[in-house]
Amino acid sequence: MTKESKENSRETMRHSASHVLAMAVLEVFPEAELGIGPAIADGFYYDFKLPVQISDKDLPKIEERMKEIIKKNLAFEKEELSKEEAIKLFKKLKQPFKIELLKEMEDEKVSVYRTGDFVDLCKGPHLKSTKEIGAFKLTSVAGAYWRGSEKNPQLQRIYGTAFESEKDLKNYLKRLEEAKERDHRRIGKDLDLFSISDEIGPGLVLWHPKGAIIRNLIENFWRREHLKRGYQLVYSPHIAREAVWKKSGHTEFFKENMFSPFGIEGDDYLIKPMNCPFHIQIYKTKIHSYKELPIRYAELGTVYRYEKSGVLHGLTRVRGFTQDDAHIFCTEEQVEKEVIEVLKLAQYMLKKFGFLKYKVFLSTRPQKFVGDEKVWGKAEKALNNALKLAKIDFEIDKGEGVFYGPKIDIKLEDAIGRLWQGPTIQVDFNEPEKFDVTYVGEDGKEHRAIMIHRTVLGSMERFFGSLIENCAGKFPFWLAPVQVKIITIADRHRKYADEIIEELKGKEIRVEKDDRNESMNKKIRDAELEKVPYIVVVGDKEKKNKLVTVRKRGSKNLEEIGLTRFIKQLE
Repeated sequence: MTKESKENSRETMRHSASHVLAMAVLEVFPEAELGIGPAIADGFYYDFKLPVQISDKDLPKIEERMKEIIKKNLAFEKEELSKEEAIKLFKKLKQPFKIELLKEMEDEKVSVYRTGDFVDLCKGPHLKSTKEIGAFKLTSVAGAYWRGSEKNPQLQRIYGTAFESEKDLKNYLKRLEEAKERDHRRIGKDLDLFSISDEIGPGLVLWHPKGAIIRNLIENFWRREHLKRGYQLVYSPHIAREAVWKKSGHTEFFKENMFSPFGIEGDDYLIKPMNCPFHIQIYKTKIHSYKELPIRYAELGTVYRYEKSGVLHGLTRVRGFTQDDAHIFCTEEQVEKEVIEVLKLAQYMLKKFGFLKYKVFLSTRPQKFVGDEKVWGKAEKALNNALKLAKIDFEIDKGEGVFYGPKIDIKLEDAIGRLWQGPTIQVDFNEPEKFDVTYVGEDGKEHRAIMIHRTVLGSMERFFGSLIENCAGKFPFWLAPVQVKIITIADRHRKYADEIIEELKGKEIRVEKDDRNESMNKKIRDAELEKVPYIVVVGDKEKKNKLVTVRKRGSKNLEEIGLTRFIKQLE
């Protein structure tokens, strides 16, 4: 069986399992109203309007009902009805959400699937019978708005997963448990890195001092590497006239992700969802010769995009985020070379942060796009050639480009095999046309510049979230917000601890002291929970002999070492 056919077979099984889930819920709650129940990347879900609020504690009872249904070996039988017949059927079954879906369908014929006494509006496909469903597990309960809109009723969503064998299911559940342990939202709270306040607003991140230290270290490293490679740093405002976004095509093709306009002195403005129009305007403040190209502008630019509250998720799906953005203005002949250089930079950056595995995708023209197909073909060819010249394996991700150009997507693989959206590179022939972006060629005439949009980390928020989960909060020494924690055994050792702190701070090593009136074991345990790379214990012997007793993170061994030597090791 090919990988694709295996995935299709698994998807069919999971979709069939979602129907069995709906059957089981109706047995437990006969008055339940059914939403939708698709297969998804790691399993399936079904949305319900229920008479009571349920929780994860209710899932075992529903699972038992599902097992009973599966044992009955009930067939999944497809039946075609006219739209009117289907509406009558679901009125009789008291399923208003199904009726709403039916009324919006254009086809006069629709399909339903019957499984025993259960019937659902569905295109299929399904397994032949319930007994073909493999090992399954219900995993969680969450809230979800009907059809994803906050204006609609809130439903309860039950998630589950299914695999061909018990072994595959156990392996998946093990990965799920590990993912919970690595959840950046939990670790972020435990380590006091960031928070999201309902009072401020969903999807808007507050960076706490320790999280801000890490972000600052990442940003400083980012700036140094970009300046080395010929980028020029720029800054741009957070708002711009609506007319700019109309010209760029954002109000037509990206409107659902933009916040509403607001007026200033009779003119409408929008909060920026992207930085590109600003960089174009900086480029256009003077005439450029072909000798100056490529020109590379880089900005850690904060942008704002509307995301429905149901899809917001910690740092990885937010409404305000900072892109490590850059735009390269070049000639058509320079495109491939510049894309290759961006790929090298992206690979270098990812390696430095511990992401050694990733998958690369070439995302092609979407259904809604600006420009003509010939221009898109040219841009896709340039990206394709660059990937081949760089000898990078990639897959085609059909229709997943952005509205103004195709892109290379690099998805990071973390320590437990999950993929995270990372660097993106887009070749854009369209925006330079719209904004009349030109350069003076060797012939003394104006020529159209090409624009490359790129990020090498993605957004700072999402990258930080993936970094937390990849290292489970155990940041490498250079990124740890507190690199050394000094623990005093008694009050008389505070002065020596302070002397050590002064020396470490002089070497720009981030250090804290724990001189609380607690037991040494408790203080060591607290430092371990904070995932500090080095715990230093000082007492009478250390004070007398200018020593430190050191425990390295992850080790139970204590090492007695001279202070000067320890500092050299840290450096």
